[in-house]
Amino acid sequence: MNDPGPLKDLFEPPEGFIADPRPLILASSSPRRRELMHRYGYHFSVMEPDPNAECGICTRETPPEMVARLAYQKGADVILKIDTGIVVACDTVAECLGMVLGKPAHREHAREMLMRLSGREHRVYSGLCIWDKLSSARCVRVDVSVLRLKELTSDELETYLDGEQWVGKAGALGFQDGPRWLELLSGSATNVVGLPMELLAMVLKSF
Repeated sequence: MNDPGPLKDLFEPPEGFIADPRPLILASSSPRRRELMHRYGYHFSVMEPDPNAECGICTRETPPEMVARLAYQKGADVILKIDTGIVVACDTVAECLGMVLGKPAHREHAREMLMRLSGREHRVYSGLCIWDKLSSARCVRVDVSVLRLKELTSDELETYLDGEQWVGKAGALGFQDGPRWLELLSGSATNVVGLPMELLAMVLKSF
């Protein structure tokens, strides 16, 4: 994850923050989640969940219900593969006008998402699952952030698409990349990136 210029401080731990010293297992293939874990000083290893653990969208689910379930499924997949440790699993989607926007499959898909978001507010939801193998304790929580994307010109849209910063990002947007036309109105910046670090610290403290 590249440093996002003036936005950098939004992704740094608060002054005096002390990371939970226990070794964690991050159930994710996301380089952005790994970078956040490193920045906050956690000791962790990575174990990617089976791709099937991320499947199964139910049309009757709300976005918070969906990310909570998918985070749980990722955590459940990895917890079966280990003998000890605390698993951290997360799933993130964007939602606008009632439509869930996951990761774009290709450039035209990203264009459709960005045109839907242009000039509107949207929400980013992350489901977070923390699961301790030894005690079997687990917790699933959901975080939400609200953003607004200014109305994009054709040139701005094409330039962004050409840069391919949309690849692998829910809603085709990378807030950490610092686009001037994307504003965080409320909630956690790290949640928008894909791992709500404030919520993670709070849940770990309760374990």
